[in-house]
Amino acid sequence: MRLITSMPDPHQVSGTGTGALSTTGRREGCPMTPELPTADFYGVEDLLSGKERAKLAEVRDFLDAEVKPHAAAWWDAAEFPFELLPKLASLEINTPTRRGYSHLFMGLLIAELSRADVSLGTFFMVHHDLFVESLHRFGSQDQKDRLLDDAASLRTTGAFALTEPEHGSDIARGLSTTAVRHGDEWVLNGSKRWIGNGTFCDHMLLWARDRTPGAEGAIRGFIVAGDLPGLTRTRIEGKTALRTVQNADIELRDVRVSEADRFAGISSFADTNELLRGSRVLVAWQAVGQQLAAFDVARSYAIRREQFGKPIASFQMVQDRLVKILGNAVSGATMMTRIAQLDQQGLAGMPQVALAKAHVTTAMRESVAHARAVLGGNGIVTGYGAAKVFADAEAIYTYEGSYEVNTLIVGREITGVSAIH
Repeated sequence: MRLITSMPDPHQVSGTGTGALSTTGRREGCPMTPELPTADFYGVEDLLSGKERAKLAEVRDFLDAEVKPHAAAWWDAAEFPFELLPKLASLEINTPTRRGYSHLFMGLLIAELSRADVSLGTFFMVHHDLFVESLHRFGSQDQKDRLLDDAASLRTTGAFALTEPEHGSDIARGLSTTAVRHGDEWVLNGSKRWIGNGTFCDHMLLWARDRTPGAEGAIRGFIVAGDLPGLTRTRIEGKTALRTVQNADIELRDVRVSEADRFAGISSFADTNELLRGSRVLVAWQAVGQQLAAFDVARSYAIRREQFGKPIASFQMVQDRLVKILGNAVSGATMMTRIAQLDQQGLAGMPQVALAKAHVTTAMRESVAHARAVLGGNGIVTGYGAAKVFADAEAIYTYEGSYEVNTLIVGREITGVSAIH
């Protein structure tokens, strides 16, 4: 989790500024300034293998060159960088644990992607760790043969369509999209909302309740092509977070899907829970990445920005904010490191994951607020870095289990009494 080159204003973003922090933390142009410690204050990355550290360094170089210089412009325009996908695929980091990487590497990878641009981290997570992982876990051999290679290589893209307009936290019992079997076809009707990648994906894993006579109530999963008759996709406009992510409203009106495109490995919501537990872990890692980004931006700015004739980093209250951001980031990273270790052993249950997601995202909100404050008025302009980090944090705080729902999961675990009604 090394320091990135964070720029304090639009001119320095374009490369015309001077005195920028190098990736080692040295202030260029000031040879007497000692090298500064990185945000990996407790050496979490030292727990990775040499191969994993080398791959993470390769990913960082890619993000430095291809993502960080452009992320604010993508965000401002609410446009997704499709031209980036072949380059991202060339890194060969899809579904990392299936490539032999550790759970800790996967978490740090998501943190780094999110540190550079949390919208890109979200795309990666939705496509690889929900859609592609579902193909691995629940797909038939025929489905894998038809879809897996293209999806893993980002020649095609996927989405995960579960949430509905009226059902988010209560989707397990409130799922209202229906599927009725007619011979070798299924007819789907209903609505989905907040579907990441939903406007452009080639396929989506879509969840519905079986209303076929004799099988009513069972949960089914389907591979739904994005261009099927009766399916409409509308981009959700006016977002103030994750603007680069293309979230969609999905409408299904008598959409016909072949039995060959039903996930035979899915028969209940319990099958969904394991996927959601895994994605909840990764969202908590995203919150770590957001705090690293907040630290990068705030420290870089504080060292260069001068007021009253000296850098604002020399003021006690500014240093207090920086230390609080770093403390939150380090505590989140170490908490998630333990979750990764438990995951590696198959021991990380939903209560442990829920506590991590609730705690780390709450600390993240505090961290991004401190970063925005360090930048003063410049903290509300996207070109300076802090505003985007501040705004995007709100989405991470909410999705893949809100703070309240995660708290109730943990509360039930530690009391034996459920407050979820």
